Amino acid sequence: MTPVATASVAEAPHAHTSVNRPNMVQVGTIVWLSSELMFFAGLFAMYFTLRAVLPGVWETEPEKLNIPFSTANTINLVLSSVWCQMGVFAAERFQPSALGPWWTPWTREHGWRNWGMREWYTFTYIAGALFVAGQVYEYAHLVQDGLTIGSSGYGSVFYLTTGFHGLHVTGGLIAFLLIIARSFAAKRFGHAEATSAIVTSYYWHFVDVVWIGLFIVIYVLK
Repeated sequence: MTPVATASVAEAPHAHTSVNRPNMVQVGTIVWLSSELMFFAGLFAMYFTLRAVLPGVWETEPEKLNIPFSTANTINLVLSSVWCQMGVFAAERFQPSALGPWWTPWTREHGWRNWGMREWYTFTYIAGALFVAGQVYEYAHLVQDGLTIGSSGYGSVFYLTTGFHGLHVTGGLIAFLLIIARSFAAKRFGHAEATSAIVTSYYWHFVDVVWIGLFIVIYVLK
């Protein structure tokens, strides 16, 4: 190999190599959600431990649960993930708001296909708020039926697992409000705003998946 060819080979990596660094906000969010996963794993472990120690309680207390209502509430939360993801798609194309009037969802020119992140995240917020309201409604009726956090081991683990999840849903609702407000405050909806919207969706999808697990364990395998 000639000296000229050797020099060309040596310079090529420096001329064409690029480094793609991961988005640290997204990486940090994933790491944090991993710790949250361990927290809920502990709650699941507590549930199964008490179920093994106190099998008699599980033969009577779960009968107080309103399965049809909880199923409808679960479907509502799962659908909220769909609305959230539609908002993510809008954020990825840097579209904070609808291209036309949002109140005409079925017209071709200004339909829901042209909605922006705000509209979809508002729908997500409403669905999440209805889920929390549904939990409060369910708690009120269970208390009337005598199932409280201090009535039995089942009551304690039921309210701890579903209650902590409800607090996480409430935290997600606050995050949606901040994201929507930030989209109004920003002079231009750019990469930073889109990233914030996307990592918020990570959290919301995580909360939904955790609830599906809780629903199966508590309401289906009761």
